[in-house]
Amino acid sequence: MTDNLITLTIDGKSVQAAPGTTILAAAAALDIHIPTICYHSATTANAVCRMCVVEVQGARVLVPACASGVTQGMAVSTDTPRVRRARRTVLELLASTVDLSEAPEIQAMLAEYGADPARFPEAERRDPPVLDDNPMYLRDYAKCVLCWRCVQVCAEDAQYTFAINFSGRGFETQIGTFASLPMPATTCVFCGQCVGVCPSGALKPKRAWLYEQGLRPAEITQSLRTRKKHKAAQAEPGGAV
Repeated sequence: MTDNLITLTIDGKSVQAAPGTTILAAAAALDIHIPTICYHSATTANAVCRMCVVEVQGARVLVPACASGVTQGMAVSTDTPRVRRARRTVLELLASTVDLSEAPEIQAMLAEYGADPARFPEAERRDPPVLDDNPMYLRDYAKCVLCWRCVQVCAEDAQYTFAINFSGRGFETQIGTFASLPMPATTCVFCGQCVGVCPSGALKPKRAWLYEQGLRPAEITQSLRTRKKHKAAQAEPGGAV
């Protein structure tokens, strides 16, 4: 019923939304784009990246649009100098530590907000080795933006497998498995949903990676078959380690 709708303004435009609607969804109803990195329609909003911050009249700090609900009479501004500065800083901090070469959407944001990837020249790069421990996909956490999407779809948001989670603290935080086990030794069922929601190329299908290395389709198939046989031999009693 319309009596239960909440009326608010976003960038001076009036909109009505049902209770529980987020600012991000209300803005989308007005065709107002708010950039996001950690948010995905298939996962629970967690406000990790802070790319979607907006200015709400009367609020002391910027609020994340993906996780903040609308309220009666709320006045939201999505593109003020304060908002743009905050988003630009988020992007510059990411670019200073993470390889964004395979994150086209984030690269577009860097250009849109005039972010300088070299703003923090003394920042330490996140450069863990590529993990190639299964026939389905690679894990290149040097490209990981810690958006949490893969963890969420592996857990309650989709698969209920709980094969991966956060490990470490502070700068050492990264996505990993329990006791750093190789992926085949975890509860992973190789459904591919984590790869599907990754926004940065940190998770990449093995076939795509082999194709990028210059292998032909037939060579890729043979490579994967050889690897599968090798792994099977290792798993047998007395197999090579």
